[in-house]
Amino acid sequence: MQIELTEKEFRRLLDMVYIGNWILNSCRENDRFQVYDDLEEKLFSLCREHGMGALVQRWEGHDYPSRAFAEGGIHEAIADYEDAVFYDILAEELARRDMSEEEISQNDEEELNSRMDEYYEEFEKNGIENVKVQP
Repeated sequence: MQIELTEKEFRRLLDMVYIGNWILNSCRENDRFQVYDDLEEKLFSLCREHGMGALVQRWEGHDYPSRAFAEGGIHEAIADYEDAVFYDILAEELARRDMSEEEISQNDEEELNSRMDEYYEEFEKNGIENVKVQP
């Protein structure tokens, strides 16, 4: 298979591959999905041929995204995603908890969405400032 990309498209592809691999492997320690690490390495190894050598570094015989790449703003994009997912999960879990306590069916999507919207409004105003955990 052969894919033709502009330099700009290739650079964006690097971002997407890095983000995808980060989501899949960053929390896995020794149980990583090696096939994704291998694909990331394969793509980043092409950087030198396309005038993007600063984006790749070689260590112990393998190519990795460089410190310059990792510190170039990509983690801000990942953090934005993590924040959005955090609030989505928290809102849904709290809404489901409330519904369970009131013995409202968990399948009532309209009720669930309404309650989630209330939590979203709270998080928009105050973040997690008013979230309390009781012993």
